[in-house]
Amino acid sequence: MICTSIQNKDAEQIRQALPGLEMAEIRLDRCRLSYEEIDNLFSQTDIPLIATCRLSEDPEAPELLERAIVAGARYADLEIEAPAYVGKRIRQACRGNGTVLIRSWHCPEENPSVETLLQKMETCRMYGGEIVKIVTPSARSRGAVASLYNHAPEGTLVAFCMGEDGQDSRLEAIRLGAPFTYACLPGEQSAPGQMETKAAASAIYGDFHFIDASGLRVGASKSFAQRAAIFAAIAQGESRLEAYTPCGDNDAALDAARAMGAGVSVDGDSVIIKGIGATPGCLMGLEEIDAGESGLLARLLVPLMAQLSDGGTRITGRGSLLKRPLSDAHDIMAAYGVRLYPESGEPDSRRTDCRLPLKVVGPVIPGRADVLGRGGSQLISGLLAALPLSAGKSTLYVHEPKSIPYLFITQDILGKFGIKTGSEMEGDDDFLETQDWNYCTGITFKIPGGQRFHAANLEIEADWSGAAPLLAAGAIFGSVEVEGLDTRSLQADISILDILMDAGAGISQLDGDTPWKGPIHVYRSPLNSFDTDLSNCPDLFPTVCVLAAFCPGESHIAGASRLRHKETDRASAICTTLQKMGVDVSLEDNVISVRGMSLPRRLATGNMLRGGEFSSFGDHRMAMALRLASLGAESPVAIDNPDCVNKSFPNFNRIFDEL
Repeated sequence: MICTSIQNKDAEQIRQALPGLEMAEIRLDRCRLSYEEIDNLFSQTDIPLIATCRLSEDPEAPELLERAIVAGARYADLEIEAPAYVGKRIRQACRGNGTVLIRSWHCPEENPSVETLLQKMETCRMYGGEIVKIVTPSARSRGAVASLYNHAPEGTLVAFCMGEDGQDSRLEAIRLGAPFTYACLPGEQSAPGQMETKAAASAIYGDFHFIDASGLRVGASKSFAQRAAIFAAIAQGESRLEAYTPCGDNDAALDAARAMGAGVSVDGDSVIIKGIGATPGCLMGLEEIDAGESGLLARLLVPLMAQLSDGGTRITGRGSLLKRPLSDAHDIMAAYGVRLYPESGEPDSRRTDCRLPLKVVGPVIPGRADVLGRGGSQLISGLLAALPLSAGKSTLYVHEPKSIPYLFITQDILGKFGIKTGSEMEGDDDFLETQDWNYCTGITFKIPGGQRFHAANLEIEADWSGAAPLLAAGAIFGSVEVEGLDTRSLQADISILDILMDAGAGISQLDGDTPWKGPIHVYRSPLNSFDTDLSNCPDLFPTVCVLAAFCPGESHIAGASRLRHKETDRASAICTTLQKMGVDVSLEDNVISVRGMSLPRRLATGNMLRGGEFSSFGDHRMAMALRLASLGAESPVAIDNPDCVNKSFPNFNRIFDEL
C-alpha cells in the first residue's frame, strides 16, 4: 500500500488531506498538534495512520507518540536510537492498545555493508519491531537494501534508499514484499526522493479498479429462517416471521411446513405461519416430506418426523443432498429408540452414515443418551426440538461437539417458541481460561418433557455467511459497507470479523438505528498471514482461503475435516481451485495452508490470480469464493454454475456485478 507522509499542517488541514488516501504517516514532530487534536485525529478516521515523531526533532516525542497510540493509531514508528526506557514505554503502550510497532533506523552511511544492515534489522526486531524500517541516504546501497528482503518474512520489512536516485527503490520495496511504501502530497516531500502519491499509485497499481461500495444488504440467515419456519409450523397459533428473504433452502422449509399441514403465506418480507399445535404422533398420515437441497432441513426433520409421525415418514431431497451422508445418524437416533430405514426397506445398522431418501420410524423415547457431535450440530438441533414433546425429561450429552454456535442458535429460537432447555459446556484448562468454543469437549443439554410449541413473532437475522465474501472483498480490494448485520448474533460466521481483524483489515461499525446494527465498514489496510480454526464455522472456509491468498506469508486454516461432506468435498475443491489460480495451497490432515501475497505486490509484479474456466462443484459457497477471487484475477473467471448461489443468497451475483 501507499502511505502518504503528512507534515507542516494543522488539524483541519490534515483532516482535509486524508480523504482518498490509503494510509497516512502523521509527522507529529512537524505538525504541532495539541493533545486534544491528536485524540480526535487518531480516533475519528478509518484510514490506517502511522504516528511518527523523531526524538531528534521533538523532545516531547514519547508523550506525543503515546498519546496517538492510546487514541487509536494503527502504527507507531520509533527510531532504534531511542533510549531504552522510551522504547519500553512505547512497546507497552502498543501492546496495550493493539498498535503495531515499527522500529526504524536511518543509516547515516551512503553505502553500508549488508552485514551492517542485517545487524540493525535484527536489533530493531529484538527491541519490539513488528515491522522494521531501514532507510539509507542514497541509491549506492540499493543492492544491499534489496537483499534484506531475503531475510525477513514478507510484510515485516520496509527498506529503501532516499534521494532522487533512490526513488525507484521505494517502488521496488512493494515488489519485494514491503507492506507499504512512502509517498507525499503534491509538493510536500518529507524526505528526499519521495514520489507524489498519485504518481506512486499509477506506478504500482496501473489502472486497477478498487471497489468502494456502501448500502449493501444481505438476505436473511437461512440458519435462523429454516429453524423458525419449522418451529412455527408445529406451534399452536399464528406466528409472524419478519425480515424474511427467499432462497432455495428457505423456500424448502416453507414447503415442508405446508406439507406438515401448517398454513403459510408470504407478505413482502413477512411470513405468516398458522401452526398445527403438534403433539407426538399427530402426523401419522404423513407418508413423505421433501427437504429440497437443504442439509439443515433434512437433519431437523429426521427427529421431528420420528416424533410426530410415529408410524414412519419417508424423508427425501434433491440434488447434491442425496449424495451427502447423514453422519452418525443411525447411532444418534438409535440412542432415543428411532429406527432409520434405507430405500431397501431394511434398517442398516452396520453403516455409520446414511443418505436420503430414508424412512424414519419413531417414536422418540425420552431418557439419557451420550452421542458424538463430530458430524455437526444439525441432527442434534433436531433432537433438541423433538425431545421436549416427549412425555418424560431427557438428558443429551454431546461428545466432541462441532458447529457449537448453531446449537445455541437452536436453543435460542426454541426459547422464543416457549420451549425450555438447559445447557452446560465443559472442557480442559484452555476452555476454562478462554471460554473459546474450540476448546469445548462436551455439552450437556437438560430437556424437560411434556412441552408444547407456542406461536411467536420474531425478526430473522441477516446472514453473516452471505456477508463474509462481501466483507472480505472490502478488506482486499477497497472498501465495503454492509447494512443490517447484528453484531450480537450467535451465528458462527460472525467469526469473519475476528479473522479479518487477525489478518490486519480495517474494520469499524458505523452509527445505526441501534448500536449493534450499524453498518459494518471493512476497508483496505496492510494484511498479514493468520492462523484460525473454522471447526465451528465451516461455511467460511472458501472465503477465508481466498482472503489468505492475498495475505503475505503462510496462513493456516484448521477444521478442514468438517468439509468432506458438504455440497461437495469442499476441502479438495478449495485446494484444486486455488492451485489452478496459481496459489500455493496444501491440505494436510485437518489444516489447509495457504501461502499468500499482498494485492499491491501482486499488482506490482504482475502476479495476479489466473483466470479461466472454473467449477463451482455445485456448491454455493465455492461459487461465492470464486466471485471474490475474480476481483484479483488477471483475466475473467468463468464459473460453470453461478446460479447455485440461489440456494442461500439469490442476489449475490447481482451485488458482485455492481462491485
